[in-house]
Amino acid sequence: MSETAKQTQLLHIVIGGELKDVTGLEFENLKEIDFVGAFPNYKAAYDAWKDAAQRTVDSAETRYFILHAHKLLDPETGAHHNV
Repeated sequence: MSETAKQTQLLHIVIGGELKDVTGLEFENLKEIDFVGAFPNYKAAYDAWKDAAQRTVDSAETRYFILHAHKLLDPETGAHHNV
């Protein structure tokens, strides 16, 4: 088994969009959120976040975020459960 296959998947989601206020976390329009994607680890999510953020560097109100979905699925351990 390869080293990559041995690693535990830790789901991360990258989203972004225009904020109502750059000092807050409320989106201007939830229907216009940019879902960049779901990624199996932080490194892949970070690379996608960085690419999306760089594409929108001229828009001061636009922000991108990495959501640690694995922690939402299982807050105690950050792991996932099959349901």
